[in-house]
Amino acid sequence: MSLPRQRLNNIRIVLVEPAGSGNIGSVARIMKNMGLHHLTLVNPQCDPLGQEAQWMAVHAKDILESAQQTATLPAALVGCQRAIATTARSQRHLAITPHPPRTALPWLLDSPSALIFGPEDRGLSNQELNFAQRFLCIPTSEEYRALNLAQAVAVCAYELHQAVIDADETSPQTNLPAALPNDHVPATLEQMEAHYEQLEALLLDVGFLYPHTAHARMMKVRRLFNRANLSEAELAMLRGINRQINWKLSQTR
Repeated sequence: MSLPRQRLNNIRIVLVEPAGSGNIGSVARIMKNMGLHHLTLVNPQCDPLGQEAQWMAVHAKDILESAQQTATLPAALVGCQRAIATTARSQRHLAITPHPPRTALPWLLDSPSALIFGPEDRGLSNQELNFAQRFLCIPTSEEYRALNLAQAVAVCAYELHQAVIDADETSPQTNLPAALPNDHVPATLEQMEAHYEQLEALLLDVGFLYPHTAHARMMKVRRLFNRANLSEAELAMLRGINRQINWKLSQTR
């Protein structure tokens, strides 16, 4: 396998509360077709190793058997530095522009990353979308926008596979980026979540946030920090500032 194609190993496919074992089996099959091997299931609502899943997976039973299961979406994202959430909602419902797979997905290839898909019956909730830095929407006919879960994964898996093929054909290995210095290692998603929890508590304490509007305001704060692509060192500095402010507040009470 060429080095560019090994970049697919950076990506985990995350299914949130999948309800159909046949869909899980179909997802495993298309993942193996396209060179993806890391499947994570968040609180599955069916048996991921059931007979229907096995039938649909065909020669991708190893993907099913090695799939990780977690109780929550944050747990599924541990170790990831980037995440894209899929949605069928329009821009006006998201307050941020969702991009098509072809332009959005290459961003995932260079870091430990997650591509998140919602339950078959409802898609991802606003709270679940909060855990992603970017959004993806597959362009479809206005007559019927929503794709079946396995179909949506198939479209995205194909685009990821095509992106690494294009990179393999056009970029010599000698031009691969050098390893980042330690002070530029991107912060992981769980590190960012800890920052958001700390920051929200601080902003509530100083009166910048109010409980009834905190969720909506924090969505805007998240988007601001997501655009910054903070390194671990930068995030550590920000968290140190937050701790110092907290300490100073405690001294004045």
